[in-house]
Amino acid sequence: MLVRSVLLAAVLSLFAAPVAAQGVSPAAIPAAPITVPEEEDGLSGTVTDESAWQDLGIAIPAFATNRNEPTPANSQGTAALGVELARVIFNDLRNNGLFRPVGPDALPRPTFPQITSPAWGTWQGRSAEMLVHGYVQAGSDDRLTVGCYLYDVQLQQELVREGWVVTPADWRRAAHKCADLVYSRLSGESPFFDSKIAYIAETGPKDNRVKRLAIMDSDGANHRFITNGQSTALTPRYSPDYSKIAYVSYLNGFARIYVYDIGTGRQTLITQSPNPTFAPRWSPDGRWILYSMAVAGNTDIYRVSASGGGTPQRLTDAPGIDVGGSYSPDGSQIVFESDRSGNQQIYIMNADGSNQRRISFFGGRAATPEWSPRGDLIAFTHIAGDLRIAVMSPNGGGLRHLTNSWQDEAPTWSPNGRIVQFFRTQRNSGEASIWQVDLTGRNERRLPTPVGASDPAWGPVLP
Repeated sequence: MLVRSVLLAAVLSLFAAPVAAQGVSPAAIPAAPITVPEEEDGLSGTVTDESAWQDLGIAIPAFATNRNEPTPANSQGTAALGVELARVIFNDLRNNGLFRPVGPDALPRPTFPQITSPAWGTWQGRSAEMLVHGYVQAGSDDRLTVGCYLYDVQLQQELVREGWVVTPADWRRAAHKCADLVYSRLSGESPFFDSKIAYIAETGPKDNRVKRLAIMDSDGANHRFITNGQSTALTPRYSPDYSKIAYVSYLNGFARIYVYDIGTGRQTLITQSPNPTFAPRWSPDGRWILYSMAVAGNTDIYRVSASGGGTPQRLTDAPGIDVGGSYSPDGSQIVFESDRSGNQQIYIMNADGSNQRRISFFGGRAATPEWSPRGDLIAFTHIAGDLRIAVMSPNGGGLRHLTNSWQDEAPTWSPNGRIVQFFRTQRNSGEASIWQVDLTGRNERRLPTPVGASDPAWGPVLP
């Protein structure tokens, strides 16, 4: 295996620029030449398959600091912030269901010099196979430098390390980036923790719900309402570059599709109609938005320029209800639901609307399909008595249920295609909440939201 000598002082910012370019001196970071593997596409010698990941013990002690300094990110200073950083990483890795992490509240706290020179005996005595060390330092401009190191305890070797310079408000992003680094290095999978979720926040009685567009981090933190509830918001979806959200707004029975710019807060009207309009979906290149519209009792799928200009193009024209278009990752095909056969089923067509064909031929009905970002699976709502989240291959084979509750619907994929998010409605109260489940169907959890929640949309990993 190729090896290289690395100075531990080298860290990167969230914007892929060297720390030195951000005004932070590498000399302030404990450094020593370390030999590490050149390849970073999996864990050599320790983890060989997914079943082993679930038994992998990862120790995540509090992040150290060279001195406890005040920071707007935590009123108790960088020492307390180091604990919070490790807690976020612990929860990220615990909740994805692949690893067996132990968090900072149950572990000894390493000193600052030990971040680059671990006390191996301490962690071997605790049966830790992997060790996540880190540090946090506050700069004179209040920005934080956060370093993250992953060690193999058995080999007593560093596997990967990275660092970021962030504003105090973005300290959680640094923690998510560290969790992504560990996850990707150990699993060989693409990261997903540093991402956002858009959803519809619901308040009020069942027969008169107020529905607002809201966003939050992938773990439910940093919650923010986008619309004020004067108009009903529905079915949000992130643009491929994360910069925008498309959603439907209803006011006085009049439907509009808006694109909300996350950076500026400006909204662009894409299309409007007195006809029922719903389910906007982006093309992978961000140029088009699919949506469904009912005209004279017939619902079809249309596409329109994402800039809001031009005439919408109708892609389906079969009698009945065609709805819920979702592009394949390469943009060549669209999966959608239609009742043209007599009840809701899943169909696929080419991106221009040609070659429409049914792919679901199992019992019950099938609705709300969404293509995995990997391209290998389609998630959907299977309606056979109860409503359950299921997946199948794009040819309609391999049906597999991921949930088994009364009413689970509207799946959306994590950026790496390993986890499916959906909303669950309680039988008696009608309260909706956001849940997620991995592809094994065994690791399921509810995401915290301040109010009722439906129609989740998982955005891409943040730039």
